[in-house]
Amino acid sequence: MLILERLDKVAQESSAAWNNAGTGHSALCELNYTPQNEDGSINIDKAIDICNQFEISKQFWSFLLRENLLKNPESFISHVPHHSWVTGKDNADYLEKRYHKMQEHFMFDSIHFTRDIEVMKEWFPLMMHERSASDIMAASRIDRGTEVNYGTLTRTLFDILETEFDTPVQCNEDVKDIDPDQEEWSVEVKNAKTHNVRQLEARHVFIGAGGGSLLLLQKVEIDEKDGYGGFPVSGEWLVCKNRDIINQHHAKVYSKAGLGDPPMSVPHLDTRYIDGKRELLFGPFAGFSPKFLKEGSNLDLFKSIKFKNIPSMLGAFWHNLPLTEYLIKQVAMSFSDRMDDLRKFIKDAKEEDWEVLVAGQRVQTIKRDAYEGGKLEFGTEVISSKDGSVTCLMGASPGASTAVKIMLDVLERAFPEIMESPAAQEKLKKMAPTWKTDLNKALFEENLHRSEEALGLNVERRA
Repeated sequence: MLILERLDKVAQESSAAWNNAGTGHSALCELNYTPQNEDGSINIDKAIDICNQFEISKQFWSFLLRENLLKNPESFISHVPHHSWVTGKDNADYLEKRYHKMQEHFMFDSIHFTRDIEVMKEWFPLMMHERSASDIMAASRIDRGTEVNYGTLTRTLFDILETEFDTPVQCNEDVKDIDPDQEEWSVEVKNAKTHNVRQLEARHVFIGAGGGSLLLLQKVEIDEKDGYGGFPVSGEWLVCKNRDIINQHHAKVYSKAGLGDPPMSVPHLDTRYIDGKRELLFGPFAGFSPKFLKEGSNLDLFKSIKFKNIPSMLGAFWHNLPLTEYLIKQVAMSFSDRMDDLRKFIKDAKEEDWEVLVAGQRVQTIKRDAYEGGKLEFGTEVISSKDGSVTCLMGASPGASTAVKIMLDVLERAFPEIMESPAAQEKLKKMAPTWKTDLNKALFEENLHRSEEALGLNVERRA
């Protein structure tokens, strides 16, 4: 194996702590994973799927800890309770129905629900400033939620590859082209510092370049890439500068997206642990840049438009006009406008206590659709050649949280003969016990408790 990194260090783009939401997406609080059907019932199918995928990630990290490959879990994962919070009678009624539906399933049976302001003052006191019992609100809570610093975790995983498995990680190497060469692929690489160009031969190529994946995929001569496009969306956070305020909130609190707003716009007030310090972020706010990466080019979007993806791009644009309108409004927001949004969560928020921080670039995947011409994909997309010799990862949320399950899918496409072998199956049962299993309450709880013990999540962190 050889890993090529375009920047001078790994995990500086999508995985970096300030660029990544870091929630530990496990569907415990994200309301867009539990939509309400037309008949008023609540669909939790996606929540079940996402929750299991995040637990698979925890199982893999726990395996690495038991093997003494990963150390100091407190450096990348912390216990932070997850909450959903809404205002208004209709939203409160929805949240209560969601609570009852989720409580029926063993993955979420520890959920709590309240309409009582006194309980909410215990859960997230900062948000209850200047509120009264007459305010119509509701909230739910699942205590086992986590906060993850994916930048730290990613750098640690690469260190393991380099030191324990002799896998070279070469930085400042920019992949310029990928061409077929008989039974292999010829990869053209340019060094960002010396400008030297070299050719590498590879039987398998994996493209996992975050927002930059699409531009690399388009250079690979495989039919499966046809019709794919991408639209870049940058993110911004309001970050608290006042330690007294930061220390009043130890929670992740998600609310509902505005009517017609996309799933990525779900507002949340998050406790984060970054570089050993507790932080408080609110957002996200969308911005626009034609770059596909923060360290990308202003020509990225234009370079990505090809003859074979124009119908997809136009179709996705036409059928997502509300998204375009949403992005225009977001880009036009002033700092005061953003503070007004924050005051829906913290009524007495003061401008001098907060600042705007630009987060990472996300590229929403656009794929061909027989009915609409093209459609936006808000999840993660795995594209591969028929023989699995080229695999590519595109998309955003829930992204990092479910990366282990996603990469198991990639490995199945790239190396089916290895993944199906008895030795691999035995190892995979140790690495990710609930992957491809019919989950039941006993199996889920056994592995949940095992992961929590290994990762130190059974002791609440308040530092």
